[in-house]
Amino acid sequence: MKLLLVEDDQVLAAGLVEQLQAFEHQVVHVVDGRQGLRALDDDHFDAVILDWMLPRLDGVSVLTTLRARDVTTPIIMLSALGQSAEKVRGLEAGADDYVVKPVAASELHARLGAVLRARKWARGGSGMLRAGDILVSPEKFRAWRNGKAIDLSHLELNLLAELARNVDTVLTRAMLLERVWAYDFEPSTNIVDVFIRRLRVKLTAAGGDDPIATLRGVGYMLRG
Repeated sequence: MKLLLVEDDQVLAAGLVEQLQAFEHQVVHVVDGRQGLRALDDDHFDAVILDWMLPRLDGVSVLTTLRARDVTTPIIMLSALGQSAEKVRGLEAGADDYVVKPVAASELHARLGAVLRARKWARGGSGMLRAGDILVSPEKFRAWRNGKAIDLSHLELNLLAELARNVDTVLTRAMLLERVWAYDFEPSTNIVDVFIRRLRVKLTAAGGDDPIATLRGVGYMLRG
């Protein structure tokens, strides 16, 4: 993959660049948020590793700016801030994943692979999926409710499609982590709950009641 690393800690960045290159990734490194935005304007990257605490423009501001521009490049937020509130803020701002520093390059490599596999699944699916008044087209990467288009990120679309494919069936968090994020391990964040909450907001905004049922301690189900 061609990666953009936005990290102001030169020692940490040098180590990550060297180790990620050992996994045969091409890595471009910049040291502040504004340089990160310029790099993404000037070149194409398969994914971005974005530090939170950056000079000139912090990582969350970079992230919200990119998502507001409809830039869908997968972004992994990298931060020393490990509290749940910070993780939720980063994910709700549009990050695909959130990793607490220090982190091994091998973990970053695995998480990057999971994000890209999820993107390929979303683009490569076929057929229309229907759950009540919700219609999902993985092939066209679009979703509608009551005929109204819903603006979803690629992971939100991937999650909705998996729920729609199993309409009226409870999916556990572990099942969703494996099928949507391609994780075969439990991450240190409540990423499933965060994305379910985002989906609920967008689906109800399109009209109608909340279509996602929660079975406490078990998982989630999309009602047909």
